Amino acid sequence: MFENIKEGFVKFITSRAVIVCFVLFSLACILVYRLFSLQVINGEYYLDSFKLRIKKEKTIPAARGNIYDRNGNLLAYNELANSVTIEDVYKSGSGKNAAINETLNRLIDIIEQNGDNVDHDFSIVLNDNNEFEFNVTGNSQLRFLADVYGHTSINDLKYEEKTKTAEEVVNDLCKTFGIGEYETPGVSSSFVPRKGYTNDRALKILTVRYNMNANSFQKYIDTTVASDVSDQTVADVMENAYTLDGVSIEESTARKYVDSVYFSQVLGYTGKVSEDELAELQKVDSSYGINDIVGKSGIEQAMESTLQGTKGSETVYVDNTGQVIETSNYVDSVAGNDVYLTIDKDLTEACYNIIEQSLAGILVSKIQNVKTYTYTETSSSSNIVIPIYDVYYAVFDNDIVDINHFSSDKAKDTESKVYQSYLDKNASVLAEIRNELLEKKTPYESLSKEYQWYMSHIAANLYSDGIINSALVDKQDATYIAWTTDEVISLTEYIKYAIAMNWVDVSKLSIDNQYADSEEIFNQIVNYIIDELSADYDFQTRLYKYLLLDGNISGTDVCNLLLEQQVVEITEEEKALWNRGGESSYTFMVNRISNLDITPAQLALDPCTGSMVVTDVNTGDVLALVSYPGYDNNMMANGVDAEYYAKLRSDNSNPLYNYATQQKTAPGSTFKIVSSTAGLMEGVITTDSVIYCGGIFEKLDHPPKCWIYPRGHGGLNVTGGIRNSCNLFFYEVGYRLGLVGNSYSSDIGLQKLAKYADMYGLSEKSGIEIAESEPQVSDEDAVRSAIGQGTNSYTTVGLARYVTTVANSGTCYNLTLIDKTTDSNGNLLEDYSSSVRNTVDMPQAYWNAIHLGMRQVVQDKSYYANLGVSVAGKTGTAQESKNRPNHSLFICYAPYEQPEIAIATRIAYGYTSSYAAQITKEALTYYFELKDTDDIISGTAQTLQDGATNAD
Repeated sequence: MFENIKEGFVKFITSRAVIVCFVLFSLACILVYRLFSLQVINGEYYLDSFKLRIKKEKTIPAARGNIYDRNGNLLAYNELANSVTIEDVYKSGSGKNAAINETLNRLIDIIEQNGDNVDHDFSIVLNDNNEFEFNVTGNSQLRFLADVYGHTSINDLKYEEKTKTAEEVVNDLCKTFGIGEYETPGVSSSFVPRKGYTNDRALKILTVRYNMNANSFQKYIDTTVASDVSDQTVADVMENAYTLDGVSIEESTARKYVDSVYFSQVLGYTGKVSEDELAELQKVDSSYGINDIVGKSGIEQAMESTLQGTKGSETVYVDNTGQVIETSNYVDSVAGNDVYLTIDKDLTEACYNIIEQSLAGILVSKIQNVKTYTYTETSSSSNIVIPIYDVYYAVFDNDIVDINHFSSDKAKDTESKVYQSYLDKNASVLAEIRNELLEKKTPYESLSKEYQWYMSHIAANLYSDGIINSALVDKQDATYIAWTTDEVISLTEYIKYAIAMNWVDVSKLSIDNQYADSEEIFNQIVNYIIDELSADYDFQTRLYKYLLLDGNISGTDVCNLLLEQQVVEITEEEKALWNRGGESSYTFMVNRISNLDITPAQLALDPCTGSMVVTDVNTGDVLALVSYPGYDNNMMANGVDAEYYAKLRSDNSNPLYNYATQQKTAPGSTFKIVSSTAGLMEGVITTDSVIYCGGIFEKLDHPPKCWIYPRGHGGLNVTGGIRNSCNLFFYEVGYRLGLVGNSYSSDIGLQKLAKYADMYGLSEKSGIEIAESEPQVSDEDAVRSAIGQGTNSYTTVGLARYVTTVANSGTCYNLTLIDKTTDSNGNLLEDYSSSVRNTVDMPQAYWNAIHLGMRQVVQDKSYYANLGVSVAGKTGTAQESKNRPNHSLFICYAPYEQPEIAIATRIAYGYTSSYAAQITKEALTYYFELKDTDDIISGTAQTLQDGATNAD
């Protein structure tokens, strides 16, 4: 029995079923043990091992250093701010683009509904016609295109990539980032870039996507969508965070500028580094990265390495999705150093206000209650008047009122009335243009002034849009000359001729038939013209000019528009007077200008710009550098406000342009000090030499005349020549400088004039640390160059160095804007001072003769009588166009006995040098505290004496 049991047990345990169960049980035990080992004993180790851990070094930006004036007044600083950022946490796949774009679309809605703006640091912007255009040119544009199309060098760009329009680049990028829709939803069809988006919204989303793409290799780095946003935006973003994947609020700093409009041209602004800037900065400091904020212009750019500071760092571990899983090794950043400028904040602001008040005063004195002013051959540039209708039109032309609001649901009575007049005019003009092109074909010279403008504008657009390829046009062709110069044929004839000559790019037209004949091509061009004009902002704005001149819009309408859009505010008394018809539209507008309710910059009529540079004659320090008008660089520094930037670019007064350092004009008679020096030092005259002025210089074939002609000054020495600004005296000096024996050589005279212009620093930039135009010393006609004509062309700051050298009798400085630098704790790092470029070694008797002449110039000005400080100076008038007023210049120094400061002032298209001299007088009054500040800076138009004369 035992044997049977044993045999049965053996059979049982050796059966296949038992063996299989045992094996399975053993495997289960091993599996349980292994799972226990993996998940419990070594769970943490294997979890860490399973996760992809990528070690990255993340930089922490440093706070930028402050900028102060010479007296320690704060000009630029940092302020804690909040930024909206987005991180690429989206899973790769076909739906990624759509998900990101949808998030950004909703995010931008939140940002903009609270009055904040999306950062715009992209090289394409929207113009007034709602069309895409590049805001960079040359190599910068090519560098941008190379980045877009994935090339490391601009030399790798293909021809078709180099020649892409801004719209084509936008479309290419929108395809890449899926910004648009398919032609037929739900069906396999072609993708249409920007479909479903406005141009503005597409560009904003594209800007963020492009920046995100630049960080694609570092997904853990956020991309900033909007900087320095309001508390309401912060609250709304956080409230919707669960639906806005990757979006967060990040603490940052915002760059702020005090009284920005006064110092914008000097300080500049900051922004995200460009590829070109990065390459240059990395040559000096390899720590710069693609996401860094750097100085873009002005002192911010010039002192970048000082202001930037030292970045901090931390070690970041990210997983395979880019998510941060651990940070360590935190090293704090070190704030940048502070920069102290040589400029005086209060003096600069005073000079700016003086210029603005004085420009308003000039405008008021020149505005007349007439519709038009006709220029004739006998018209004087100093007597050009400003018709009040030019003022009315400026309200539309320079966007003082928002013409787009006329058609809105919230438009008020006058807006609606004006808009209806515009619609009628627009339809009428477009119909007439079509009729003119297809039927009438009137020669250009026979058209009205209005339609001449339309046809010229159309032709210019055909060139700029590439419809007519200007590179193919033969400028010597008889038909081309008949259109452009002789003006004896119609635009229709010219276009048809261009088609016949294959100057037209048919690919830019909507022509399906590749074998279309010339008539079909012409008809398509006409359709193209009408379509383009319908969306052309310049054309639309121009219509208001003719609506005004035709009486369809009145001056009263213009004034009411200003009131309805709250562009200006008037007192209750004036409002009551206006409403009952007791004040004319002419008086209303003059009052607005007089009170600076509307500024010269807003009107952008001649004159609307000015510049002034004040220097310390004993150190070469720049005490004030003023360019009018300025702009708000706070709107540019913390992510460019695209709308504001577009307005600046289209502003007719060009506030982005530094008129003190970049504008060059002929110096006029201010150059006569150089000619005096050359004549004395070269021995062609002495202090006692007398030159007789009979009014006309007869030693040349085409004799130039003195300003006093047909009278003459009689006999003058060099002091009298300067005092009377006698052209003939200096013609003779220029002529003598060119004499070789008895033979006159203009080139020899020019060489000698250039030699002494160089001694006064006029052959080179002034030395200041910000961008400045190269000067131009005349290289033609020594006789006329001696009175500041020829091709002489200098900046205001260049003239300031020149008069500084005259004031201190020969020490020519390299001017400077930098006083010193300190660390963030106020410890001195470097004390700056102007360097001496050269000295003009000249006998004191010569200096005395020149100084006395300049003193007598000012003594002859009645408005300088009883000033309280003695001043020496020289006026200058420079003509650039017969149809526009002359440029007005004045250089001076004071006190005459022991000079402290020198001033150079230029009012572009400022009629007469008398105006520049009077503006400078007000600056001197402020500097030497000769009058109460409130009396000088009144906030209203400054009344100036006309004093129109050609004496300079």
